[in-house]
Amino acid sequence: MKLKTVVVGLLEENCYILEDNNKCIIIDPGAEFEKIKSNIECDVVGILITHYHDDHIGALEDFKKMYKLNENDYNIDGFNFEVISTPGHTSDSKTYYFKDYNIMFTGDFLFHNSIGRMDLPTGSVGDMKKSLEKIFKYPLDTIIYPGHGDKSTLKNEIDIYY
Repeated sequence: MKLKTVVVGLLEENCYILEDNNKCIIIDPGAEFEKIKSNIECDVVGILITHYHDDHIGALEDFKKMYKLNENDYNIDGFNFEVISTPGHTSDSKTYYFKDYNIMFTGDFLFHNSIGRMDLPTGSVGDMKKSLEKIFKYPLDTIIYPGHGDKSTLKNEIDIYY
């Protein structure tokens, strides 16, 4: 497994390219279609979106046209993952957990040493609390890859919030 982070757009959103067996999944193609595309070295088999804010989907339509893919197909060509509903930052926030790789893509729900804003439309403090309780039941050595900034672990984040 190989994971690339491509930082894109004015808000420096993390677009991820997860590669395995000459296939890849793009997670949150936020902006700069050509920049992301230039980092792809294998067949794109899927696109995952953590939530539908513009900084996370700016290049989505270009990728869907180029590769004729649907986003959020939960069993993609050998990539096995769990989709976890994690509202709080937005009502549509999702986290993707790849147990085989011990990694999670959390979008703007959970960051290194921080959580997502809840003051935007569809954000909710109550939902955020429930989502944090849910996510901290996963293995604490799981590496999290957020929508912005550095990676972390669930252990690091649970130590901050509990």
